[in-house]
This record gives sequence, structure tokens and C-alpha cells, in this order.
Amino acid sequence: MIALAFSPDEIVFHQWGFFQLNATIVYTWAVMAILVVGSWLVTRRLSSGPKVPRWQNLLEVVVSFLRNEIRGLSQQNPDVYLPFIGTLFLFIAVSNLLDVVPGFTAPTGSLSTTAALAICVFVAVPVYGVANLGVGSYLKNYIRPSPFMLPFNIIGELSRTLALAVRLFGNVMSGTKVAAILVSLVGFILPVVMNVLGILIGLIQAYIFAVLAMVYIASGMRTREAPRQAEPDEPSETATEKGSI
Repeated sequence: MIALAFSPDEIVFHQWGFFQLNATIVYTWAVMAILVVGSWLVTRRLSSGPKVPRWQNLLEVVVSFLRNEIRGLSQQNPDVYLPFIGTLFLFIAVSNLLDVVPGFTAPTGSLSTTAALAICVFVAVPVYGVANLGVGSYLKNYIRPSPFMLPFNIIGELSRTLALAVRLFGNVMSGTKVAAILVSLVGFILPVVMNVLGILIGLIQAYIFAVLAMVYIASGMRTREAPRQAEPDEPSETATEKGSI
């Protein structure tokens, strides 16, 4: 019955009056606990020597991948956006990966969870935009190229937030339900293949959500006129020109 539930919101473990302790809440906190404990275990013995622990190596691969993607999308120092975008990616990825564990239901299969993640992105866009452009320059984006575009730009902000939430919810929920239906119809051989495919799709969905979040944040800073600051490990244009001469 749990596997065939339309949403983890429908799986209620306990109820106190109006408050329901459902699977969405329980599994969301479980994923957060896994991320907190896992990050502590991986980072407690960081090494800069030639011999690097395998978990640290995996973490460095993930961080480097996210930094390169953020730099390519924003053309700015990725360290400013890495905590937020990285947290979104890891939470969604771990939630979707754990969906193959018997008895676990991915909280990203709940519209309330995906809506909360989309709202975080919705709030992050003006926060990063104001921090980089200032209040006045950021608000001017809503009246470009004409003040008549103000309502349309506002509707665009709201609609893309809704689309971000519904896209992730629909993809995760549909994958879980297809696997459950196959289990009930053809046994456990074909669903194993579907679970493997589901893991791949879950990682892709985490990547797409993180990329779209960064695209929305970068679009909120499109009027920035200040030159991009070079990263500490990135050579400056002046140094490059001198070296070429």
C-alpha cells in the first residue's frame, strides 16, 4: 500500500489533532540527517597529501563539478553560489537515490517538498540579485524594456517557480509509480532494471533542478556592469597579456 501511494503525504505515521506526521516529514528529516552526518564523517579527516581518502576524493569530484557548472552559467566566482546550489543538488540527489531502499519514499515525490525547494529558489533570485546589483538596479529588471512589462515579468517569476516545483514532482512521482506497477504485474526482474534507470533519472533531475536554479539566479543579475572578479586560482587578463607579450 505504501508503494502505491500517490504521494508520501498520504502515508501518515501518527496524528496529533491537526498535525500529521507523514512520510514526507519523516523522510525529509532522514535525508537531512544523512547529509549532516555524512558531511561530518567525510570532512573530519581532510587530507592535502598525496594519499586522499576515497570519500574525500568523491566529495572533491562533486564540488569541482558543481563549481565548473556554476562558473559556466554565471561567469562569476562560483564559491558565492556553491553552498545554496550544492545543497539543492545533494538533497534532491540523495532523496532520489534512497528511493530504491525498501520502505523509503523519496520526499521529492511530494508536491509540498518540491514547492518548498522552488520557493527557496524564488527567494534566492532577488537576494543574490540585490546583493550583486543593488536594490534599484535589480528592480529595474522588472520594467525592462518598458514599464508595461512589469506585470508580465512578475507573472514570469511566479510561473517559472511553479514549473520548477511541478517538473521535479512529476518526474519523481511518475518514476516511483511506474516501478510499483511493474512490481505488481511482472515480479521483481524488470523492476530491478527500472530501479537502475530510476537512479540515473533521479540524478539527472537533481542536476536539472540545480542548473535551472542557477540560471534563474544568473538571469536576475543580467544588468550587472561591473567586471567579473578573477578567482584566486584564475590568472588575470593583465597577467595573461603580459605573458603572451
